[in-house]
Amino acid sequence: MSTSGHIVNTGSERPEDSALLVLDHVGRVLACTGGAVELTGLSAGELQGRTVEELLTDPGVWPALRDHDPAVHSRSVRTALLHTDGSRRVQLDLLPVDGPLAARYLMRLVPAAVADRREENDALLRALFSQTGIGLAVYDSELRLIRGISLPSDPRPSALLAGRRLGELLVPEDAAALEERLHRVVATGEPLIDFVTTARLSQAPERDRIVSLSALRMAGRDGMARGVAVTFTDVTEQERERSRASLVATAASALGRSLEVGRNTQVLADLLVPAFADLACVDITEALLVGEEPGEFVTGAPLRRVSAVAGGGEWPDQLYPQGSVIRVKAYESDRLRGGSAVIVPDLDELRPRIAGDPERRRLVLAPGAASYMVVPLQARGHVLGAVSVWRSRERAPFDARDAAVAEDICSRAALAIDNARRYTRERRTAESLQRSLLPRPVLKVTAAETAGVYVPGRTLAGTGGSWFDVITLSSSRVAFVVGNLRGHGLNAAAAMGSLRTAVRTLADLDPPPDELLTHLDDLVVRLADDEQPGEPEGTVRGATCLYAVYDPVSARALMASAGHAAPVLARSSGQTGPVDLLPGPALGLEGAPFEPVEVALSPGDLLAFTAGSLSDAPVSGAGHVIDHLREVRGTGDAAAVPEIARDMLVPFLAHPPDDDAALLLARVSVSPEGSVVDREFPADVRIVSDARALVTERLTVWGLDELVFTTELIVSELLTNAIRYAGGPVRVRLIRDQRLVCEVSDPSETQPHLRRARLTDEGGRGLFLIAQLAHRWGSRNTAAGKTIWTEQLLP
Repeated sequence: MSTSGHIVNTGSERPEDSALLVLDHVGRVLACTGGAVELTGLSAGELQGRTVEELLTDPGVWPALRDHDPAVHSRSVRTALLHTDGSRRVQLDLLPVDGPLAARYLMRLVPAAVADRREENDALLRALFSQTGIGLAVYDSELRLIRGISLPSDPRPSALLAGRRLGELLVPEDAAALEERLHRVVATGEPLIDFVTTARLSQAPERDRIVSLSALRMAGRDGMARGVAVTFTDVTEQERERSRASLVATAASALGRSLEVGRNTQVLADLLVPAFADLACVDITEALLVGEEPGEFVTGAPLRRVSAVAGGGEWPDQLYPQGSVIRVKAYESDRLRGGSAVIVPDLDELRPRIAGDPERRRLVLAPGAASYMVVPLQARGHVLGAVSVWRSRERAPFDARDAAVAEDICSRAALAIDNARRYTRERRTAESLQRSLLPRPVLKVTAAETAGVYVPGRTLAGTGGSWFDVITLSSSRVAFVVGNLRGHGLNAAAAMGSLRTAVRTLADLDPPPDELLTHLDDLVVRLADDEQPGEPEGTVRGATCLYAVYDPVSARALMASAGHAAPVLARSSGQTGPVDLLPGPALGLEGAPFEPVEVALSPGDLLAFTAGSLSDAPVSGAGHVIDHLREVRGTGDAAAVPEIARDMLVPFLAHPPDDDAALLLARVSVSPEGSVVDREFPADVRIVSDARALVTERLTVWGLDELVFTTELIVSELLTNAIRYAGGPVRVRLIRDQRLVCEVSDPSETQPHLRRARLTDEGGRGLFLIAQLAHRWGSRNTAAGKTIWTEQLLP
């Protein structure tokens, strides 16, 4: 006969002290053991065929045993008197069985004295285990409960739980794994030590306990496995403390990795849900979002909800959504300034008190939430905001230990947010300084239409290194400058300003590009020597620079590079590619000469000067520029230069790279026909009158009669000085542009100097007179000598 459960003797009674009876479905004895003869005084033949009612004096025992839910293998215990001897009191154990058709129940009869001794043993064990916080359960080989003492998963007597499988007492996700391990214990005898799982309390599921189980196999005298003994140790509080400590450790490593305020608040909310709460949101002052000092926290100060996380995925509509602006009331601002967490353990008690305050209801009352806590965010004596968390009824309400953990995490988060705020302020300052030092983004002159775009990097470490400039030179020429510094941040922006100023100062002397870079290289060496040691950020040593000069009269560009990538040239004919320019060494490193390159251009040609990410990344940077310009040329697009530059940088604006990027785009043009007159004269003072006649005739054609007198005077003085001190031939050139340009070129390299003549001096007033008549004047060296030029404003 095979049974669905086994009655195991765990007391001190002897086998002959108990009897086993096999009963059919109506309680009639089908078979019995020898102990039944001793206990009842009846022979086996006399017992067979009798019913339980005939054996016991209590007629209600059998129906009670039979009706006690045998389908779930529960065990019922009753005490009754035997009919055969009224003084014999026995304890009855009933268990359903699976076997022959007639056999339905297995009943064990234990003398009351033996049962009392077993009860005393159980009481002793219960006292022992209840004091130590350890429970004991005995399972049969099929892991059905036989006896249990101080079970952590259910406070009811073990008698009412007899026959239940282990999976009915533990959470489903752990039950299968644990039963597999216990079957291995039964099969192999290898003990199971410290298996941590969750025990479900059938009466209060929201207060599940965490237990540590250890299991040993039980074997009979024959060595065969009879079941397994399991000890339960309640480690709920230890595990919760460990979980709290783990959460704090995770927060310490996760917070502060980002230098963005919003990212830190999102990390904080994600840490709290679901490990600590079911809902969490972070509200901070709006000043933090732009990097400003938080200032004094006053009543009515606005807080913006920057992060909101729900364990179920959907943020409830009843609460303020992410992005909302919340005005803090007086009692709330006092609590935030206090610095300690505020706990509402039972929201049901708060609901009637704030029923008439819709703003506070939307701030506090989350649907399904049972407890609530708000923790201030404070750093360096300032209130940065607050963190609100909610728990549902399935979790234990917030307590003082939870408040201590939340305050610890939020203090770390506040420091991370404040560091990000200060970083944001520094980054915005560096970006503002960088932009203020760059030229106008769009410039349109006769020589070219230009557009410059600067894109800062994602972080402060990628801001302040790249720059560009457009410098108008004499004789309608224009210089294009682009460069990159090694460092970033405020120091790099300031160093860039110094470098740009130096380039502009040297450009005012109007040297060729290679000579300008040579002077700039020498200046960078001296500037680098003045830098503080150990400050690599923002150093000018190793900076790159490309300088190009375009002359719209000759339609030629002369350029040289100090370690910078060559520009991309998109010709109006459709050809696109980098200019064949060999960059020299970076500034301040080797001091090698810089090789200039001259390029003939046509009206409408596009030059793209790149820096930073656009130069360093061949595929995503310069390659992207080339592809875009080819596309523009292929479609015959005549869009404005700013529009082309903006479209080219759309990927960088949408997803800024780590390093900043600068783009200077120039569409070149040539001087209009008839706007330039050029004449060469021999070194003879008699030709001065011819030059004046040329001026008068040309200005009359151009409609500039008001400038005839001053221009004749300027040309006469410059031409006379050139013939007297430099010899010939002498060249005179007039250019009608946005200003009237007069040039006199001679073969001498001696530069003129403006001086103030004394009253007794007979000469030395020529250049002084020219400086008074012209808007600007200057002199530049050329391959054949020098050129003195003047500019006059048009009427």
